[in-house]
Amino acid sequence: MTFDELAEFKKDLKSLLKKYRTLNDDLDVVKKVLEVTPHEKPPFSFRIDNLGLETCVIKVKKIACKALKGRGVNSGLRLIYAHFEKEQKIAFIELYHKNDKENEDKQRILNNFK
Repeated sequence: MTFDELAEFKKDLKSLLKKYRTLNDDLDVVKKVLEVTPHEKPPFSFRIDNLGLETCVIKVKKIACKALKGRGVNSGLRLIYAHFEKEQKIAFIELYHKNDKENEDKQRILNNFK
């Protein structure tokens, strides 16, 4: 499985790293999990439908963050990614905290994958 990151995702990560210093390590753990099970696994993650895309776009709601001690997977971080099953590739689209933003940026998804 190969992993790719959109330029916007890199900006999201850079800004969140100022607040959550362990985020790079936490994302490495997420990547290891996604290599084994890249599909949605409710209630931890679910597919974002109604976008009219051929690729599978998934929102992960439960990401453990070491910087948020005592919170476990209820850290409030959200990760949006596209899974390209044939190419064995995952593209990270967006990363945000639920207190900073209510929902994913559907326009960002459509701009990059349509």
